[in-house]
Amino acid sequence: MMGIFVVRMDHPDGTEWNAFVREHVVYLKVLINQGKLLASGPLKNTPLRAGFLVFQADTLDEVQAMVNADPFAREDLIAHLDIQEWDPLFGELNRFSSRTTVSELQDLVD
Repeated sequence: MMGIFVVRMDHPDGTEWNAFVREHVVYLKVLINQGKLLASGPLKNTPLRAGFLVFQADTLDEVQAMVNADPFAREDLIAHLDIQEWDPLFGELNRFSSRTTVSELQDLVD
């Protein structure tokens, strides 16, 4: 079963972000069309430009490879990167979850 990975990507200050943001989004739209990226968008009110990306992948290495292929990575425009595997058991994204949790909560999983 594929996993869900939440990525936070922070970008350095400077004009380079503006020069490559369109290419970045075009790349992300390719991943969305391939079913590999579920959602992406900017964070608000952060010190640096930053965004969350929600990937569907088999492994952390696969997610890292997709991030490495991003134009922002190529142009060294990622100041900080955090990748976490996530199990969205409850809510709108629960169709992507493992549907398995501790016994005390299992009856609450849809």
